This record gives sequence, structure tokens and C-alpha cells, in this order.
Amino acid sequence: MRIRKLHEWNVTTAEARALQERLAPKVRLKPLPRRPALVAGVDIALSRRLGRCFASALVLSFPDMEPVEQALAEDELRFPYVPGLLTFREGAVSLKALAKLQHVPDVVMFDGQGLAHPRRLGLASHMGLWLGLPTVGCAKSRLIGTHAEVGESKGESTPLLDDGEQIGVVLRTRTRVKPVFVSPGHLADFESSARLVLECCTRYRLPEPTRQAHIAVGDAKRARIGDL
Repeated sequence: MRIRKLHEWNVTTAEARALQERLAPKVRLKPLPRRPALVAGVDIALSRRLGRCFASALVLSFPDMEPVEQALAEDELRFPYVPGLLTFREGAVSLKALAKLQHVPDVVMFDGQGLAHPRRLGLASHMGLWLGLPTVGCAKSRLIGTHAEVGESKGESTPLLDDGEQIGVVLRTRTRVKPVFVSPGHLADFESSARLVLECCTRYRLPEPTRQAHIAVGDAKRARIGDL
């Protein structure tokens, strides 16, 4: 999978924020493909002891969620933990894993935020600009924004708002189980992002692309640590 270079990753925190401000207006919202053939998931694991970060990118067929391809990557952990600058900690290794894929997915799902970010450029949005592909963020917790109570049944949702602006969807993917926070990344919109996440959820709270990527990257990290 070919990925064009958008910018350097070796930046300061101030430069990272300035990059987000510059890139955010380039994000475009539009409906996702109604029936994508391939959906990818990306997740990251960190080892502070080793100073390393690990990424898994896997491709599943849609809608049956069967594995098609998986790629792993490892890199040095260079950027500090700073709320709102997750991409500069995890972005480069994510792209390294995605670049190994032979199949180009129709949509890429990230365990993180898209528009639901203080500068409207969370991990999914930022990666979407790098990839030039539709991307969706599905996070386990809220970064910013407020919302009404979500109904308890699977499929119920409510908008996630920031000063009256919609930035995401709070979505119940299993009845009486904590909701997830869905936000469009790039070349996606609120309705189609939430629909895709729900359609990718089978027996679990989290959608299969990022859930399976999480398992794979955890296995890779444990294997690497065990080799030392």
C-alpha cells in the first residue's frame, strides 16, 4: 500500500499543534461507501520500558468480518504523552504497518478520535489525510464534548457536541453496555461512520477491525518482550 508523505514526524509539541491547525481545514466530510468490500483496523501498543511502540493493521472482508491480511510494525517511541497530540506518538508506526498491506481497504478504522478533538484533527482524521482514504475513529472514551443520555438498547445513539457543534456520535453497540465514541476521520460523515461501526460489531462492544487489531498488537508486543 503506497502512502504519500504529508510532513515530518520529528517535531516539537508546539510545532505539532501548529500542524494540526494547518491540516484540520483539509479534512472533508462525505458519506462512506454504502457497502465497502474491505475494512481495515489499526491499533497501537506501547512499551515504555523498551521505549518502543507496536502497530497492527489488519484487513477484514465486509460484512462477514473474515480476515484477509495482517501487518505488524515496530518503531522507537519518540514523542511524549500529550493529550490531543496522540497522532505524533502513534501515527508514524501506524503508517509503517499500513504500508505493508497488499490490499487497499475501502475504509480504515482507528482506535481513537477523528473530528472529536480540540483542533478537529484526531488520529483518524490525521491518518486519513496521510492515506487519502476514508477513515473513522472509534474510541472507548470521550476526549472532549458533551452529550445527552444514550438509550440502553443496541443501536441507539446521541450526538457528541462541542459548543453546539456536532463532533461525533455516542453509540450503544451492545444493549446495556457502555457506549463507544464514534467520529468521522476523513472522507466520512457522522451517520455513515456510526452505521459502519455498528455493522462491524458482532458479539462485542468494539468493532471487529479495531478489536482484532488490538489482540494482534498485544500478542506482538508480548512476543517481542519475551524475546529479550
